[in-house]
Amino acid sequence: MIKRIKIDLLMFTNSFLTVQDIADEAAVRLRANEVMTALVSRNFDSKIADKGDTVQIKVPNTFSANDFSTTITAQDITEGKRLLTFDTIKDVSVDITSKEKTLNINDFSEQVINPAMEALAAKVDVDLIEKYKEIPYFTGASGSTPDALSDFANASKILNGNKAPVNGEKAGVWDEEAIAKFQILDALVGADKSGTTETLRMGELGRVFNINNYLDQNVALHTAGLYSALEDAKAVVTVANNGVIAATNTPYSAMVLTSTAGASTATLLKGDLIVQETNQYTVLEDTAAAASGVVTAKVYPALAANLASTAVTFPDVSAKAHTANLVFAKKAFVLGVRPMSTDVAGVESAVASIDGLSVRVTRGYSMSTKTETISFDILYGILTLQPELACRVLG
Repeated sequence: MIKRIKIDLLMFTNSFLTVQDIADEAAVRLRANEVMTALVSRNFDSKIADKGDTVQIKVPNTFSANDFSTTITAQDITEGKRLLTFDTIKDVSVDITSKEKTLNINDFSEQVINPAMEALAAKVDVDLIEKYKEIPYFTGASGSTPDALSDFANASKILNGNKAPVNGEKAGVWDEEAIAKFQILDALVGADKSGTTETLRMGELGRVFNINNYLDQNVALHTAGLYSALEDAKAVVTVANNGVIAATNTPYSAMVLTSTAGASTATLLKGDLIVQETNQYTVLEDTAAAASGVVTAKVYPALAANLASTAVTFPDVSAKAHTANLVFAKKAFVLGVRPMSTDVAGVESAVASIDGLSVRVTRGYSMSTKTETISFDILYGILTLQPELACRVLG
């Protein structure tokens, strides 16, 4: 006997979320978790890209305004170009149960999407912060937490001296130690007299000396290479040559350092700071010394001509490390994001973009493990475009 079964269509009103639904919400949540990514220049295009693709980024010209008497003095257009490589893919993959598939978008977002986007945003933030290693200009002292208005003023002085746009946006990202010191400064706490303490209550600093300031829990601690942390770390330096790092078109000088502390095979690390007279340099690559205590390091900025032998010092010689708080103009760094292809065999995939951020969502099923997985991934590249528009505030 054949049984007839009546099906209640209301059983299917709780439909599964589509990958496009998830991608759209992921893009919104990724944007909401921005820190550094919201403060730098964006290079975004809707064209699909693959890992390893490159684009050229123009470095703006710098001209001088000359007095005019009888004839003009023409200036060459020397617009430089730097290479931005989309070399980084970050991924968060999550196994999904049948119960989670039937959640509405708000619940699914809270349980899955937002934690995934927090993780991705933190990774991009860390990679941007790591560009401090390419910034030679600094103020403050290693091992001493910034705690005064002079820290803002000195950072502004460096950027102004390097011709940062006077009216352009400037940002400061500080670790929790510096923020705690600034929050009890009389000059900032006194803002309550004008009824503007909201930023202090929110744990932020707001605008100080034309710098918009933010807490960033990913601010880096730079541990100096042992060569620059030697107790008697003074050296004489000559410049072997000048060159350009092909991958990014970054100019450099090859500094030859001879340790006066004696023979050493210690290492200079990328991001180590060197001071020669009043000139500040950063090491661009990890470099070990020869047994004689001589190390040849690529440094930025490049020197116009060879130096005669002269003494240099290392700011980290006492503390052995520094916290690399950053103050910078928007065009100091570039973040490039590109959507990735959704043409992935055998799975569902969708991309969503918002304000220069693009995230791909892919959903697939494994027969071998009997699990369904959702992957969130982003493709991006980061470039230090104009190091002169940034400085470290050592802590």
